[in-house]
Amino acid sequence: MKDRTRAVLTPENRWFALVVLCVGFLMIILDSTIVNVALPSIQTDLALSSDGLAWVINAYLIAFGGLLLLAGRVGDLIGRRQVFLAGLALFTFASLLCGFAAEAWQLIAARFLQGVGGALASAVILGMIVTMFPTPREQAKAIAVFSFVGSAGASLGLLLGGVLTQLLSWHWIFFVNVPIGVVAFVLARPLLAREPGLGLRAGADVPGAVLVTAALMLAVYTIVDAESWLLGGVAFALLALFVARQATAERPLLRLGLLKSRDVVGANVVQMVAVAGMLGMSFLAVLYLQRVLGYDAFTTGVSFLPISLAIGVLSLGFSARLIMRFGARLVLLPALALMAVGLFLLGQAGVDGQYWVDVLPALLLMGVGAGLVIPALMTLAMAGVAPQDSGLASGLINTTQQVGGAFGIAILASVAARESGGGEDPASLVAGYSAAFELAAALAAAALVMAVVVLRRRPAVAAEAAVEEPAVAVTV
Repeated sequence: MKDRTRAVLTPENRWFALVVLCVGFLMIILDSTIVNVALPSIQTDLALSSDGLAWVINAYLIAFGGLLLLAGRVGDLIGRRQVFLAGLALFTFASLLCGFAAEAWQLIAARFLQGVGGALASAVILGMIVTMFPTPREQAKAIAVFSFVGSAGASLGLLLGGVLTQLLSWHWIFFVNVPIGVVAFVLARPLLAREPGLGLRAGADVPGAVLVTAALMLAVYTIVDAESWLLGGVAFALLALFVARQATAERPLLRLGLLKSRDVVGANVVQMVAVAGMLGMSFLAVLYLQRVLGYDAFTTGVSFLPISLAIGVLSLGFSARLIMRFGARLVLLPALALMAVGLFLLGQAGVDGQYWVDVLPALLLMGVGAGLVIPALMTLAMAGVAPQDSGLASGLINTTQQVGGAFGIAILASVAARESGGGEDPASLVAGYSAAFELAAALAAAALVMAVVVLRRRPAVAAEAAVEEPAVAVTV
């Protein structure tokens, strides 16, 4: 049935539309971490091997990371609202299938479908936001809200996963998505304006779409499966063919002119490296708390609340003002430094580590850093992007975030396993985790150096000029 809904965005309902977009995004982000805490229960219930259990995560990452760039461009061509709604519906349906899965292959297949739906929905959200909020002050506020949902939602997923798994069962970490998805879909249809796309003729580069999707999926597969590095060469070759295709195609999928922007490319590269350290830390910190300090799933989730609160306070309360006052680049640099220090401190936690002394200060520093890093990078990545390319730019920054996260988890987990010598005693585990946390700190420091060298200095929007616009209260 053709969707004949017509929504007209006004200064008032734009913020309600933003909340709906963020609810849909929160569901997708929660799912990326809510599964981690439930993995032991899933492994026992479905009799999965360690390799099979890894595919509960990998199936989602491969579909999600591989399709983000294509999904963003499809949104530009046929309309971002339509792509968002389709992705939301598919993700919700796939979550239902995950919850009812009784065998390993059913869960893995449904997780792949979740990844497809998540890519479709999340790839276009940032593009919709920058279109809905064109003025610098409001755009900074809206991106801050979106960044908060993305960063804090990942930490909240650990808590929610622990609660649902411990009180009910692992099936409910997927069932909980269904009512959220249905409500978000119903509210989104009347609230989101139906913007006409450029049309498939403006960029229906089918060979290019096949090349880039195959390249990204193979790249993510190579990252999550350390024994498949030969495929990394194939992925690189496919990516090179895609670039060559875009340089000569009459209607390219990706305008290479977008990559001529120093800030767009720089922000994406910096984000990939920084997120590799941050998400790799999150994955290993859960293991440190559970396997070394003996925390259960619920206590582990509660332990991450401070980082969620720090991200929330910075993202919603200060990041937009700081970016408007000093510029995104000047906000980004000290924030990356705080992340690096927090990761290094976490690497010093020992066998007899104390949460209040060894873990909490590090989490707070990382929370403050992440609460400023993500909004600043998203602002830089979307600055100066033409409206017709906003979906593509949104998909690109989501792609680098997901690929960076997969890269960080794979590399840091490998380092932790090597440095532990295969031992399962607390001393061996701590040796591995400490080495991995210090490598994560080095990644954050490398991101800082890249930001200093690559990102251009831009004059900040004067605070006085920003104040001339009416303030808008945002309730989330």
